[in-house]
Amino acid sequence: MRYLAYFLLLCAFFSCQNSYQEFKQLEGEKAMLVSAHPIASLAGKKVLKAGGNAIDAAVAVHFMLAVVYPEAGNIGGGGFMIFRPAQGPVQSLDFRETAPALAYRDMYLDSLGQANDSLSRLGALSVGVPGSVAGLFEAHQKYGKLPWAKLIAPAIEVAEKGYILSASAAKRLNEKLPEMRKVNRYQMPFMQKESWAAGDRIVQKELAQTLKRIQKEGRDGFYKGETAALFLAEMQAAGGLIQAEDLDNYQPKWRSPIQFNYKNKYTVYSMPPPSSGGIALAQLLQMVEDYPLKQMGFQSTRAVHLMVEAERRVYSDRAKHLGDTDFYPVPIEALTDKAYAKNRMRSFSYQKASPSQEIQAGQPKKVAEETTHYSIVDEAGNAVSITTTLNGNFGSKLMVQGAGFFLNNEMDDFSAKPGHPNMFGLLGSQANAIAPKKRMLSSMTPTIVDKDGELFMVLGSPGGSTIITSVFQVLLNVIEFEQDLPSAVQAPRFHHQWLPDQIYIEEGAIPESEQQQLKKMGHQFKLREPIGRVDAIIRLPNGKWQGAADQRGNDSTAGY
Repeated sequence: MRYLAYFLLLCAFFSCQNSYQEFKQLEGEKAMLVSAHPIASLAGKKVLKAGGNAIDAAVAVHFMLAVVYPEAGNIGGGGFMIFRPAQGPVQSLDFRETAPALAYRDMYLDSLGQANDSLSRLGALSVGVPGSVAGLFEAHQKYGKLPWAKLIAPAIEVAEKGYILSASAAKRLNEKLPEMRKVNRYQMPFMQKESWAAGDRIVQKELAQTLKRIQKEGRDGFYKGETAALFLAEMQAAGGLIQAEDLDNYQPKWRSPIQFNYKNKYTVYSMPPPSSGGIALAQLLQMVEDYPLKQMGFQSTRAVHLMVEAERRVYSDRAKHLGDTDFYPVPIEALTDKAYAKNRMRSFSYQKASPSQEIQAGQPKKVAEETTHYSIVDEAGNAVSITTTLNGNFGSKLMVQGAGFFLNNEMDDFSAKPGHPNMFGLLGSQANAIAPKKRMLSSMTPTIVDKDGELFMVLGSPGGSTIITSVFQVLLNVIEFEQDLPSAVQAPRFHHQWLPDQIYIEEGAIPESEQQQLKKMGHQFKLREPIGRVDAIIRLPNGKWQGAADQRGNDSTAGY
């Protein structure tokens, strides 16, 4: 009761504020947590202080984000987890969505063979079988300490009592209201006003009831019983493909993480396929490893040029070679081999850009973007890095009537046809073609880094195709450019993904003088909205943990 009283008090506190109190950086001697919303971060901190471990805190944070950050926090989506126990090997858990059993390769092509993007991005046909509830339940069953029901109780309270919108959350909601009205058959909570403003309260009674079923029944509270019946009724009414057998058969999968060394000092752990994040991050770091980045200087012409050329080559490989290893023989070992990375950079020139049309995917030989992220380290030294998503903001925009949760639009992450871009402009091929029960390719890159054998960093980011490069740049900012973690996270970023052949930049990312030099070398630039939202934790030289929450959102740290 004291635990629930705390959260009622917390809700009351937030209900009288027009903006949330966010802690963008924080130090703690014992534990640290960073997530996309201050209420979720505080929920996780309370669990840690009550004796829970990093997995327990992850459960509390995840379900709270499903309430207060519906753009990406979810029970109707999926994701990936890297778990580094204080004792034992690092593990990765894949709870990515899967294609329904009735899905087929050309399901989004018209009679002329052209892809219909609206079908793969909006409404019931864009929905993959959700994995979030199964994934968090699996992790808790294996490693959790505190009772499952206790961890979900705070999210139920906030769903019932309501939470207050920040200005940025109201803006994002208003932008998506027209699409929500287009695909939903009833006046769900997010459609109860014509326009939302900072300080408005969102109450989600139906979601609270769904969370209560999950609280009581665990996995079965989502994939069976009343919640499943409501889900399947929505699919039937709205024209979706998911059936009862899809829900019954969904299973998260423990996989071996991508593991590699950087400069013989750092060991990096990240996600294997169907995420492209771990392989791409390994390739990027290995491609730049032998170059004097520190001497080049942060966001200098030479440093940006080098990093962009590496990104160009990596995203070319991603388009051709990466997909679900249960369906396609992804050459993981060959792609992450250092010799292969060095060979891919043989055509690199300090003097000019490599036109993307001349950069094709390599031929590795066998050798002997809406999303959210949270990072957690507990008192025992267990660390969790989890990235989870609905894909686009509010996913398919379709809410399950009577159950109160948004469904993903992850089917757009498949290749509708070879060479056709998804919503993030990423291309794919046969490796990522649609098939029944297959998991779609992802860019999610939850990552944990050891330094000299000791836990050093925990980080990850949302951002579609920019996730990989956001993690890459923050790591280099810390390791090569020797920035403190808050500076490394807040620094403006840039991104290249092979095609289209241009460097996307945030405002202030690259000085104008450097841009002019890069243009002379053949690079093109395009200004865009913020790139990524990295939430990271680092161990300081004094042994304390420091959390850094990205200023690009309402992200917040919590620790002690």
